[in-house]
Amino acid sequence: MGLTVLEVEVGNPATPETTEPVEFLIDSGAIYSVVPREILDRLGIRPLAKQEFRLADGTKIVREKGVALFRYQGQVGGADVIFGEAGDSVLLGAFTLEALGLALDPFRRELRPLPMILSGLPRPPRHETS
Repeated sequence: MGLTVLEVEVGNPATPETTEPVEFLIDSGAIYSVVPREILDRLGIRPLAKQEFRLADGTKIVREKGVALFRYQGQVGGADVIFGEAGDSVLLGAFTLEALGLALDPFRRELRPLPMILSGLPRPPRHETS
């Protein structure tokens, strides 16, 4: 099975002009992105909560979670981010891909634009009455 690695800029939503490039393994099975704590600390991104996760072998771990800005080829989005600890993989998860308007094509192992749908049917035009 091939792996897809991608360089994406990560930043603090409070200072979006300052970003740092990070090389991610794209994992469409992961919900959240995982970024090394050192990078998030340098960018001034602070943890907002702790969350428990279950690993594939059944082990439970707790990691801190915050919010980061992600930028890739002109696309910008904000998503939850996990503060990676020593030994954690650097992952780009589904929430971040969706925030960037992208989806992983599993056959070609490349990113494709994600059709953006607001929801429901279009509203009929409003008629002004005087």
